[in-house]
Amino acid sequence: MRITRCVAALGLVLAAMVASEAPASAAPHDPILFVHGWNSSASTFNTMVGRFRSAGYTGNELMAITYNSNTSNRTIAGQVQTAVNDLRARTGAAKVDIVAHSMGSISTRSYLKERGGTAFVDDWVSLAGPNHGTNWAYACYPFSRGCRDMIPGSDLLDALNAGDPTPGATRYGTFWSNSDDIINPDDSVLLTGATNTFAGSIEHSDFLSRADVFGMVQAFVA
Repeated sequence: MRITRCVAALGLVLAAMVASEAPASAAPHDPILFVHGWNSSASTFNTMVGRFRSAGYTGNELMAITYNSNTSNRTIAGQVQTAVNDLRARTGAAKVDIVAHSMGSISTRSYLKERGGTAFVDDWVSLAGPNHGTNWAYACYPFSRGCRDMIPGSDLLDALNAGDPTPGATRYGTFWSNSDDIINPDDSVLLTGATNTFAGSIEHSDFLSRADVFGMVQAFVA
C-alpha cells in the first residue's frame, strides 16, 4: 500500500512538472484583415501588423490587401469579400476582424451591409474613416471614382447610412481625431450604433503608426 501511494504521489509530481513546462496556449483571437485608404497600399499597415505579431498573432492570421482606390468602393467591396474568404479558408476561422483606414472604411462597410459580410466579421474598426463623407474629397473627385464615393451625400454613403448604419451582429468601432486635416468635418467618422472613440489630436496618417492607437485597436478586437 505504501509503495502504491509513493508511485501515485510521484506521478502527480511528474504531471505537475510537465504542466509547468508546457507553453501556455495562446489566447483565442480572430484573424485580421487590414484595408488601406485612398491612394495608398497594404504597406501602410506594416507597423500595425508588426505590433499585432509581437502581441501573439501569427503571420497567417494577418492579411493586408492592396486595391485600386480610383475604382468604385462597391467594386473594392468585392475584393474585400474575396480577401475575407481567403483569410477564413487559410486559418479555419469562422469570422475575422477588419481594421480599415480612411476610405477603406467605406468599401468594408459596403461589404458588410450590401454583401452579407456581417455573417463573417466579428469586429470592424474604422480609423479616421469618412463615414459621412469629407469635403476634402472634392479635390480629387474629378478623376477618381473612389473620391466621388467620399463626397458628403454620395449615392454610396446615402445607402450605407440609411436605416441601420451598423447592421448585423458585427461589433463596430470608430476612432477619430479633432486635428485630422483630411476628414472634414471631424465627426464624419462617428456612426450610430458603433463605439465611437476620440483617439486624440492625431494627424490622418498617424493613426497607422502610433502605439497608443494600436493599443486602442488591440483592446477593441480582443
